[in-house]
Amino acid sequence: MNIGDVSTRSGLSAKTIRYYEDIGLIKPHRSENGYRCFAEADLHKLAFLGRARALGFTIEDCRMLMALYEDESRASGDVKQLAQEHLSKIETKIADLQAMRDTLTELVHCCAGDNRPDCPILKDLSGQCSD
Repeated sequence: MNIGDVSTRSGLSAKTIRYYEDIGLIKPHRSENGYRCFAEADLHKLAFLGRARALGFTIEDCRMLMALYEDESRASGDVKQLAQEHLSKIETKIADLQAMRDTLTELVHCCAGDNRPDCPILKDLSGQCSD
């Protein structure tokens, strides 16, 4: 398969595929004329990487996951630990986002939204007390 074919089948852009090659996540065969030739195994790796990235794993996490995926003697506990660490980071981000939502909801509620210049949103953002 050429890069266009593997891009269509994997759902990843050609630019992303070239980037993954540049950083060593995949290593497609090169024909004599220098064109990339992708095998089914490359397509599976790209789909794997696409799914991992969609779940928010970093490139380095993906590198470790790919190594574990390719290691048939791996311990599933190693995979679980990596996923659990990632899940903990996601849960922290969710908590932070919920706190942001709660604060912003309160500020929006407190703002009259009329023609007066007094605005609790701007006061809060500037660090002024809303007393």
